[in-house]
Amino acid sequence: MIKVKINKADFTYDVYQIINLFFSFPDIKFVEEDYDFNIQVKQEIIEIQSKDERHEYVINKSNKLKEEVKKAVFLYFSKNTALNLPWGTLIGIRPSKKALELLENGFSEDAIIKEFKEKHVTREDKAQLCIDVAKFERNIVNKNKNNISIYVGMPFCPTRCLYCSFTSNPIGSCKSIVEPYLEALSHEIKEVSRYVKEKDLNIECVYFGGGTPTAVNDEQFEFIMKRIYEGFTANNNVKEFTVECGRPDSITFEKLSTMKKYGVHRISINPQTMNEDTLKLIGRNHSVDSVSEKFAMARELGFNNINMDLIVGLPGEKISHIIKTCDKVFEIKPDSITIHGMSIKRASKLHENMLNNHRFEIPGQEELNEMYEHTVGLSKKLNMKPYYMYRQKNMVGSMENVGYAAPSKEGIYNIQMIEEKQTIIALGADAVCKVVFLEENRHERFANLKDVREYIKRVDEMIEKKISLLETLYS
Repeated sequence: MIKVKINKADFTYDVYQIINLFFSFPDIKFVEEDYDFNIQVKQEIIEIQSKDERHEYVINKSNKLKEEVKKAVFLYFSKNTALNLPWGTLIGIRPSKKALELLENGFSEDAIIKEFKEKHVTREDKAQLCIDVAKFERNIVNKNKNNISIYVGMPFCPTRCLYCSFTSNPIGSCKSIVEPYLEALSHEIKEVSRYVKEKDLNIECVYFGGGTPTAVNDEQFEFIMKRIYEGFTANNNVKEFTVECGRPDSITFEKLSTMKKYGVHRISINPQTMNEDTLKLIGRNHSVDSVSEKFAMARELGFNNINMDLIVGLPGEKISHIIKTCDKVFEIKPDSITIHGMSIKRASKLHENMLNNHRFEIPGQEELNEMYEHTVGLSKKLNMKPYYMYRQKNMVGSMENVGYAAPSKEGIYNIQMIEEKQTIIALGADAVCKVVFLEENRHERFANLKDVREYIKRVDEMIEKKISLLETLYS
């Protein structure tokens, strides 16, 4: 346990978040005595004292005091742990928003980098990444409230990965509820489609994700794809229809043919790693060779916009593993890649196992930094540029998730979803709607029930509540 005393209770959350960056699953408690660290926020300085030393930070009064407290704590623990955390004090999930705001206020790139470095202790290359993403996104981010996107969720997977916290029920143990779920989902599609037509809303993107949409059998996949097509994409001039195929072991020639039949523009085939030993450890049943096979099959059927997801920091992986993954992916040559930093979610088996002292070897900070550099190198070799990014809590090494794409192969839905400037109507178990009020610069959320059986029973209730929220914007 890490025990902290602070004289200003307003800053406990921010201090907690910064200390949390430097330790794995720390139990941080704020106390009045018998403390490990005493943080005193004074008029001119911030003083941090431990049993062994005392550190003073002079407050820059041109910045918000909260930011100065975060910076003082970050610098103290950087010095005492010798960890090189490239994002500094930026703990929000959308750091590119800061860069976009500064660009729109007339700041030069050099001035933005200086702001990031001096105020947030952010490394220059990460600040530049935010700028690059912001410059791309500002031409695409939605500006019309009648433009919407649709998300459809499939809460089943072939198996549950070690690190997963999503609603992804292993399909082998719940086959009896697949058909009822698809019926309930098709009902929701029909009712939401009717509402969208009544309000004359323009559907920009449709994204079919999960879970794993292709986890169901070929006939079931055809059934739901037909409903999505009829409800949302037929005759609607949709810019982007994406299916996250995900696991190569769930992809068949028939499913790929169904996607072509119903006009899918973009698919994702997600190896996560190209190392057989890691695939077995994290609970994925596909092989490295099957990734190449399914990718070639998709190319033969005419898919010219294929994404691949990779994860940096998987248990047991070292630099040699990420080099192998990057080399294999370069050989395959996808049209975009999404690099995820390993995030240890509290709802995952990985988190549970780590709490129970099951040892997993996670790369150290310097090694993680170098592993990320290899993925940046891969994007450059593939002539891709970053087009969207976000961060998550509990990411090993305090890193980021970033999408790279070849020209014209960017995922438009990804940008609209992350920037939260477009209403996303989400369907299926655990799907979360975001209704965006552009003029007020705010959004409201509505989440469908997570439990699949409860979703099936109460789908009409979910539809009614969703439309009620949408009416606050479109009435």
